[in-house]
Amino acid sequence: MRKKAAQTRSLLIQQLANGEFNSGEFLGELVGISRSAVANHIKYLTGIGLDVFSVKGRGYRLATPLQLLDQTKIIHLVGQKKTDTVKVISVIGSTNTYIKERLHELPQGFVCLAEAQTHGRGRRGKTWVSPFGSSIYMSMAWTFKGGYQSMAGVSLLVGIAINRSLKKIGVSNCKLKWPNDVYYNFKKLAGILVEVEGQVGSDASAVIGIGINIDLPNSIDGIDQPFIDVTSITQQPVDRNKLAALIIITLTNMLEEFEVEGLSPFLSEWKEADLFYNEYVYLESGNNRIHGLSKGISDGGALLLENAGKVTPHHGGEISVRRG
Repeated sequence: MRKKAAQTRSLLIQQLANGEFNSGEFLGELVGISRSAVANHIKYLTGIGLDVFSVKGRGYRLATPLQLLDQTKIIHLVGQKKTDTVKVISVIGSTNTYIKERLHELPQGFVCLAEAQTHGRGRRGKTWVSPFGSSIYMSMAWTFKGGYQSMAGVSLLVGIAINRSLKKIGVSNCKLKWPNDVYYNFKKLAGILVEVEGQVGSDASAVIGIGINIDLPNSIDGIDQPFIDVTSITQQPVDRNKLAALIIITLTNMLEEFEVEGLSPFLSEWKEADLFYNEYVYLESGNNRIHGLSKGISDGGALLLENAGKVTPHHGGEISVRRG
């Protein structure tokens, strides 16, 4: 029953995507349900972030046309190397969870993308607001043969990969916030969540989650910090399929280099984009709060803080600017 409902909603979305009016009667005939059932499905779609409105006598339409993620197109853009490892799902609980539940059966570099997440998550269990069709929500599976110790700094690498990909579509001057965010003009543009499974002394399997704001609704609840989206920066529509493919290609190539060379080849790139380099910052970890002058990152991805002339590495926590 649930699968059939998902298929029905997917068909309705595809029909509405061009931004033109469609009557409830026509939509009902298209998917084989009643007009009242169409109305219920539209209500659900509105609830997950689709900006659908209705006009009596004309039917339903989206506020603006919507470019849907296209699995076939993304695979084509990525190239033959990834033909069996890209999956697009319309609505999902969480792309990270989808991969975690199948982690040991998926090929290296498998990518799951979704139009909307009903249980999107960020670091520290925070909710990642995930309205339909307005962002890129994606996760990649990657197994590190060197185990946990070979993964140090991987979230920083992902941030650099996102930054490289955004530059290729005309979004320059992004900044990277240790350890897992991409900012533009001091507003959050993208976030990263890396989850790891494995035992000491064996392979470590990682789920690399990425969320990038593309064209968020004008009215959006649940975000408790300044944010921005790519469309606001470029002032023109963004091809999400192209950007998703760029990220997949860029991140795959960088992960392959990272497994051999570690983070060292990417340190200068991080320094150039470091949001808080040479700024006085606070670092909160659990109940502890320390401050110091941010001096970049170590070869292993640790945050370097200088205090009283001494520089110390820190491997976890939340960073913010110290005022006054």
